[in-house]
Amino acid sequence: MSLVAPIIPEFKHEAEVTRRVLERVPNDMGTWKPHEKSFPLAHLAQLVAWMPGWIANALTETELDFKTAPKYSIEKTETLLALFDENVKAAMAALAKAKDEDLGVMWALKNNGQVLFSMPRGVIVRQNISHLVHHRAQLGLYLRLLDLPVPSMYGPTADERTF
Repeated sequence: MSLVAPIIPEFKHEAEVTRRVLERVPNDMGTWKPHEKSFPLAHLAQLVAWMPGWIANALTETELDFKTAPKYSIEKTETLLALFDENVKAAMAALAKAKDEDLGVMWALKNNGQVLFSMPRGVIVRQNISHLVHHRAQLGLYLRLLDLPVPSMYGPTADERTF
C-alpha cells in the first residue's frame, strides 16, 4: 500500500466533520472572541477554511511564505464554506496525484523570505491535518461558549445524539 493512500480517507472524514462545524458559524458575531488574546470568531473560521489549501500547497509547492498569504478579513459563513470546499477539492486532487517519493521532498514555511522551519512534505501533510483538527476544536468551543449547537465530530455531543 502506498504511504498516501491511508491519508486520503482520514482527510476526507476530517473535512466532512469540519464543514459541519463551519456551517454553524453565525454571520453576525465575527468580531466576538472569548478572551482578549483569542482570535475573533470570523478569523478563526477563515483560518479553518484556508487550512485544507495548505495541504494542496505542501504537495504541489516547496514553500509557503506568509508575506504572500491572504490577510484575515470578516466574511459571511457562505463565503467561508465556498472557500473551504474549494480548498478541500484542491487538497483531495493533490493527494490523489501524490506519489510516495513526493512525500520526502522538503517543504519550508517562511515569513518574508526567512525560513521558520523545513520538513518533508509527508510530515507537513500530517501536521496540517492535525492542525486543522486543533483549530476545528477551538471553533467548536467558540460555538459552545456562544450557546450554539455543536455538531457531532467523533461521537455524540450534548446537542446531537448520533446513536
